Amino acid sequence: MFENLVEILKANPRKIVYTEGSDARILASADRLKKGGFLTPILVGNVDEVKAAAAKGGFDIEGLEILDPATYPGMDEMVETMVALRKGKMTAEECRAALSKGNYFGTMLVKMGLADALLGGATYSTADTVRPALQLVKTKKGANLVSSCFIMVRGDEMLAMGDCAINIDYQDKLDKEGNVVLSAAAQLAEVAVETARTAKVFGIDPKVAMLSYSTKGSGKGASVDLVREATAIAKEKAPDVAIDGEMQFDAAVSPVVGQLKFPGSPVAGYANTFIFPEIQSGNIGYKIAQRLGGFAAYGPILQGLNAPINDLSRGCDAEEVYQMSIITAALA
Repeated sequence: MFENLVEILKANPRKIVYTEGSDARILASADRLKKGGFLTPILVGNVDEVKAAAAKGGFDIEGLEILDPATYPGMDEMVETMVALRKGKMTAEECRAALSKGNYFGTMLVKMGLADALLGGATYSTADTVRPALQLVKTKKGANLVSSCFIMVRGDEMLAMGDCAINIDYQDKLDKEGNVVLSAAAQLAEVAVETARTAKVFGIDPKVAMLSYSTKGSGKGASVDLVREATAIAKEKAPDVAIDGEMQFDAAVSPVVGQLKFPGSPVAGYANTFIFPEIQSGNIGYKIAQRLGGFAAYGPILQGLNAPINDLSRGCDAEEVYQMSIITAALA
């Protein structure tokens, strides 16, 4: 997988900004990327502190761009741009204070075209990575929400799973008069379509299973109705993608069970892209695959934004940072 992504980056040079430039794990990745020559890191932080941390860890970052929000010469322009983006929700002083932090500063570098992608979260929380992205980079045209997926790899086998990290559940969105402006099913359908698109980036020909405790009407309940409705919407939104549901996990992965419970389905028994009905089952599901199934989990990969911005686990190691850097930049 990574060999293919590196080839993509060699053909399409990209810059990735790290919001926590003095972190040893970030510096280790920056060192490797510099040596590889296929992706250019930008480090955010105090120049002296970043260089001292690199020297302490024995990392070679000579020649890499280090940008300090406190001394950045384009800060006034950045503040002005952010004020316009926030449309009266933040004053110039509030924007300047926010931009003094690596998460907001790095996100604005992406927004202003000075970097192609961003990777953060080595010390920031997921919310602190996603919030600036939503406020500044914003969702792409046609997207109503940000979601996530994990790419699961075991040998030559690759799967996609979403959403396991962002959307806790799906509720109808209402206007002030109480009218539904975006249904829960439409949101789940959007996650399915976006996850299928992400899967394609990694060379997966998506066969999307909309997971449930029911297969084709065998069970009843609100969550079953949600998945069934979302399946219909997803099929309409992406008629070129194999999407089916609702189905139980065994029906999704076992050809015998799948074709018995869901005869004629192009997905049942052959699924490689799994959409969970809420975050609890998604988070449990991908971690079972990781810990008991022997799959390596890459993500969460954020979906629906105007530019690739991804979140690291605060417990990540240098290898994970390096791998997520390649994944994030390749999405650009």
